[in-house]
Amino acid sequence: MHWADVIASELIEISSSHRIATGISPSGHIHLGNLREMVTADAVRRALIDAGGKAEMIYIADDLDPLRRRYPFLPEKYSEYVGMPLCNIPDPSGCHESYSEHFLQPFLESLEILGIPVEVRRASEMYRQGLYEPAIKLSLREKDKIAQIIREVTGRELEDDWYPFMPLCEKCGRINTTTVTGFDDHWIYYSCKCGNAGRVSYRGGGKLSWRLDWVARWRILQITCEPFGKDHAAAGGSYDTGKRLAREVFDYPPPYPVPYEWIHLKGKGAMKSSKGIVIPVREFIEAIPPEIVRYIIIRVKPEKHIDFDPGFGLLEIIDEFEEKIFERDRSVQLSLVKEVKYSEVPFRHLIVVGQIANWDTERTLEILERNGYKRNEIAEDVERRLKYCKVWLEKYAPETLKFKIISGKVELGDEEKKFVERYSESLNDNMSAEEIHTLVYEVAKEVGIDANKAFKAIYRILVGKEQGPRVGYFIKSLGVDWVKKRFHEAY
Repeated sequence: MHWADVIASELIEISSSHRIATGISPSGHIHLGNLREMVTADAVRRALIDAGGKAEMIYIADDLDPLRRRYPFLPEKYSEYVGMPLCNIPDPSGCHESYSEHFLQPFLESLEILGIPVEVRRASEMYRQGLYEPAIKLSLREKDKIAQIIREVTGRELEDDWYPFMPLCEKCGRINTTTVTGFDDHWIYYSCKCGNAGRVSYRGGGKLSWRLDWVARWRILQITCEPFGKDHAAAGGSYDTGKRLAREVFDYPPPYPVPYEWIHLKGKGAMKSSKGIVIPVREFIEAIPPEIVRYIIIRVKPEKHIDFDPGFGLLEIIDEFEEKIFERDRSVQLSLVKEVKYSEVPFRHLIVVGQIANWDTERTLEILERNGYKRNEIAEDVERRLKYCKVWLEKYAPETLKFKIISGKVELGDEEKKFVERYSESLNDNMSAEEIHTLVYEVAKEVGIDANKAFKAIYRILVGKEQGPRVGYFIKSLGVDWVKKRFHEAY
């Protein structure tokens, strides 16, 4: 069974209806690593529905979290906003109403493209609407019991005057520099490091500390399942604490946990917005079809980390997807966003043909017909995927895959000229791509030139480099007659 189906079968034994929570703080570019949580949750949602259950997803944007520091991508002046809620900080680009919305909106657009339906809840609105009010009052009343649970689970000692609430200072606007000094039925009293002291409302006057906020939202939103990063799943971590707080303080069963590992960007480590190690989701889905973006995550069990290479490594994943799409593979089924008609034209081949055709769809189809494909069977798919090939090549492809057809003379040695002349004479239009490729070895042996040197001579004539696309398909795509004329022109 696929991992999503295993989780779904266990959830259905608990209940036939589920609410799956996800949550990401919009403190920077929401990247492919963050997306693992959303895609994991959606795979479980789909598996539940396929198994006859009901499921919906809730996405909580933690926009009331403070800006923890000035990140490298922010202007110097943003140092003054450190400690303020993300929803109260201006957009660094001036195009959205707040810092949090600047990073949140592109992500929400991405979820729609990826076929992930979510009920969006912003933490700031939930607090202002009073949804957290009962949980805040309960947490303040039970602060000693909560502190004891945290000590027992984490081993961390809390100060005697600790409170599980972070008031929002009315003077400096910060949420992480305040201390609760008391509370009654109507107000929470505080002092701030800026020197201010005052009182705030239970509605929008601050937020619960992380461990309490998480548990409170389980009950508020009636959450039954939640994926979360491995850091929260560690022994003594947030989930261990949350389980006890849920049962012993909030009288609510903790949701079914789905811990997941990080996505590591090849050569750079785990993706982190704060360090600039990111592939923003909105940018990435312009370069790769949505079903492939989902497949990168769904093909791997959540508890295994993903080493991701957006270059050659991604091409290998696409190859794997293309091999399995006609086999009713479960990972592929859970990855498809909508009914898409895949043809047998590989993504790799489209990259080559697209460059030859200068990304013109009609010319691309003409070349593919020359390669033996039937236009009526491939046109719709080629038109859809060709645009992704172009963007991927520009943004992520290794330089070795990029080429431009050249013209004019090329400097060749005598044995190279002899090879090219004999090879050109032997080429004919009726040959298959594989026959054209094999012919290189045959002619090289015949004229006494090293095959590697022979291939380099062909590439130098066609693209001005010593490497390029696989010769057989390349020449077949360019057209044998055109290539023979080009050979003659070059030497």
